[in-house]
Amino acid sequence: QVQLVESGGGLVRAGDSLRLSCEVSGRTYNHYTMGWFRQAPGEEREFVAGIRWNYGTTYYGDSMKGRSTISRDIAKNTVYLQLNSLKPEDTAVYYCAASSLWTRDARMFDYWGQGTQVTVSS
Repeated sequence: QVQLVESGGGLVRAGDSLRLSCEVSGRTYNHYTMGWFRQAPGEEREFVAGIRWNYGTTYYGDSMKGRSTISRDIAKNTVYLQLNSLKPEDTAVYYCAASSLWTRDARMFDYWGQGTQVTVSS
C-alpha cells in the first residue's frame, strides 16, 4: 500500500508562488503516475498535473497550464508542484494522488493524500 502526505500549502498573496510537496511512503509499484488535483468548496475535483514516476514525463490540465510545474525526486520519494502567478481563484485544497495508469481521471487514481490548503488573497 501507498501513503501520500502533502505539505507546503498556506496563505499567499496574488502573484506569489508556492511549491507543494507530496511524500510517498510504503511500497511503490511499477509504471505509476503521480498526479496533483485541486478542489475548491462546492466545485468538482479537477486535474492539475501528472508525472510518470519512472520516466519523468509530464502532462498538465487546463486549470493551471503555464503556471504550474510538476516534478519528482526519486531519491526523496517526493513529487512537487510548483505554482506560480497565483490568483485568488486558485484557492483550493490541493491533493496528491497515485495511479497505476497514465491518466488524468481522478476516478482512476488509487491512493490519495489528505490535501493541503492553498489560499490566495488579492
